[in-house]
Amino acid sequence: MKSDDTEVAELISRALTSSLIRFSVVAFIALVCTWAFLPFLPIMLWAIVLAIALYPVRLFIESKLGWSPSGSATAIAVVGVLILGIPSVMIGNSFTSKTLGTYQSYQAGTLVIPAPPEDVAKLPVVGEDIYASWGEAAEDLPRFVETRQPSLKKVASWFVEAASGAAKSVFLLIGAIVIAGIMLAWAEEADKAMRRIFTSFSDDTRGPELYDLSTKTIRQVAVGIIGIAFITAMTLGGVMALAGVPAVALLTLLALLLAVMQIPVTLVALVAVGLLWNGNDASTVHNTIFSVLMIAASLIDNFLKPLILGRGLDVPMPVVLMGALGGMMSGGILGMFIGAVFLTAGYQVFSYWVDAGSSAEQKTSKTIEDR
Repeated sequence: MKSDDTEVAELISRALTSSLIRFSVVAFIALVCTWAFLPFLPIMLWAIVLAIALYPVRLFIESKLGWSPSGSATAIAVVGVLILGIPSVMIGNSFTSKTLGTYQSYQAGTLVIPAPPEDVAKLPVVGEDIYASWGEAAEDLPRFVETRQPSLKKVASWFVEAASGAAKSVFLLIGAIVIAGIMLAWAEEADKAMRRIFTSFSDDTRGPELYDLSTKTIRQVAVGIIGIAFITAMTLGGVMALAGVPAVALLTLLALLLAVMQIPVTLVALVAVGLLWNGNDASTVHNTIFSVLMIAASLIDNFLKPLILGRGLDVPMPVVLMGALGGMMSGGILGMFIGAVFLTAGYQVFSYWVDAGSSAEQKTSKTIEDR
């Protein structure tokens, strides 16, 4: 009897040791793979999001022009790179040339700062301080730079960091577009592989449903948030350009950023209205009409978003919107897609669980009644 107990204990010990070694090896491999892949995670996530969002565009090009999948994917990638690359190069070149020109003028002593307008001092809270500092810089710029050197260094370092961060983001998106084009060329094979992965984590019924829900959610967020934000910003920008508002490009870019972050674009419209009435010599009727049009253009997203966001999904629109907003606050624009996908998938899994529990209770109660 003791001999049998000893053999059983030895077998259990060997099994536990073998399992522990296997688990350690698998965990080590997974850790090393994560360590090696982690630098590429943001660009790959962006590529997956772009590939899923642009897949209907590839199908549209194929149906209308008769191109092959690889040709359509290549065209999408090239157009995307040009859309991002050309403005980025132009802005970067303009920024660099103006910065170097300003620095050379300062070194040569020819840089002149105009005196501040009297209206600056009337700004609430910070108006007097800005007016005083601006006046000092206008009177004696070298002395102003010397006395404010620590603060100016902090501002310059922050500005350089912000510019470098923006440049990195642009290059990241350009790389993601190229990778997304490669993914689009083999979208059907990737679709089958992803369905098998979702099925392996669930079953033959729930897996494909969760996969379809994830892809539809990404497309709905891309159209319902980013697409509507682009439409709203462009519409407001067009109205501002027709009205003659100064700095239209800057205000349009600001409107786009606010719309993506789900902050009311009406704030930009109100600024544009103020600039229109203060800096335009047009008639009162002109200013009134375009003021109303700019306010109306800033409210377009409030009408379009409920119509588009969540359409075609078995998930309520507030769940998608909450996931997108929470993900954006936690992880930026990329987090918007990830948060929406995971929250909608979690909501769906929770609904399945509730429905399964209700069905089980109904079957149990029916069995008891039959008895």
